Amino acid sequence: MKMPHVYLHSLGMVNALGADTEAVAAALAAGVSPGMGRSALGGECGSYVGRVQAPLELAPPAPLAQYDCRNNRLLLTALAQIEPDVRSAVARHGAARVGVVLGTSTSGIGAGEAALGARSRQGGDDAPFDYVQMEIGSGAPFAAAALGLQGPAFTISTACTSSAKAFAAARRLLQLGFCDAVVVGGVDSLCELTVRGFASLESTSNALTNPMSANRAGINVGEGAAVFLMSRDEGPARLAGVGESSDAHHISAPDPSGDGGERALRAALADAGMTARSIGYVNLHATATRKNDEMEARLMARVFPDGVAASGTKPFTGHTLGAAGATELGFAWLSLVREGAGLPRHLWDGAADPALPPLDLIEEHRRLGAGQAVMSNSFAFGGSNVSLVLAP
Repeated sequence: MKMPHVYLHSLGMVNALGADTEAVAAALAAGVSPGMGRSALGGECGSYVGRVQAPLELAPPAPLAQYDCRNNRLLLTALAQIEPDVRSAVARHGAARVGVVLGTSTSGIGAGEAALGARSRQGGDDAPFDYVQMEIGSGAPFAAAALGLQGPAFTISTACTSSAKAFAAARRLLQLGFCDAVVVGGVDSLCELTVRGFASLESTSNALTNPMSANRAGINVGEGAAVFLMSRDEGPARLAGVGESSDAHHISAPDPSGDGGERALRAALADAGMTARSIGYVNLHATATRKNDEMEARLMARVFPDGVAASGTKPFTGHTLGAAGATELGFAWLSLVREGAGLPRHLWDGAADPALPPLDLIEEHRRLGAGQAVMSNSFAFGGSNVSLVLAP
């Protein structure tokens, strides 16, 4: 049975580039990111992170006040940008036919850290904290309640593929007829747990992250939210292909061969009915850790033997973890649907690693060719791999 096509209609974003999609797109085009820099997180010397600079003034409505934390304010900031389209979908289909699928890895852990710190310093239980803020599955039900949606609502947490996998799940809800529209994306906020956790794995860089370079030294942790409205109605971009695999090579290290990741890329192309030559741009996972970039460069050279324009965009946002898949698919979507939009540049020191296959990294202004599709890759702890393909 041929499954119906699904489309991504509107995008809401907030991250270190800016507090809405227009600001994000403008900063991305200019090659600057005001939110990347040194933070108090991570101990005495601090860590280099990607932080949202704008005040997060949108708070949960009164009936949902117990959910109020930075993570959910990031989510509300992104949701507000697509809310008019969500309202239109509800008016057309009914609230019970509109679902929510989100990815996250931190939820409101930062709020829990702050409350625990206040309790330790002051004693007592006066800190404004409710455990629901850091329940890992609370994001999607919170978003559904905030928007008045009554369809299926669930959260996916598979580390750095969380929000990429959310698109696969949302597409299934639409193709199987459980929903007529789905709010889909991801959110993660900065907290000591993730910053210090990655530092303990010797995976963080004390300067701006430097993907695919011989001098790469690790990630900058970031925060942000990115959400789309997805439906079967024809729209500006089609989610044409989804590929998922799990190689389970190691709890934190990728399979150095890249075989699992390669299976995800090839599955996405097959699902889209495309060859590698159909793809005009790939947003790389490109964490700038030694092992991830080595693995990804090798599988890219095998899947795209003739080359393809590519960039790793984490120097603009930091690694937004559970929000990375949605954020980076958002950058690919902007390249596809915005007239005259250039492809995201690859920020690095230009020192190619001679041990890696050379990639066609975008260092100057380039545009997508007519009719070309775009791809976004996400890889995660535990060997979770996802590749998504968008077509015009």
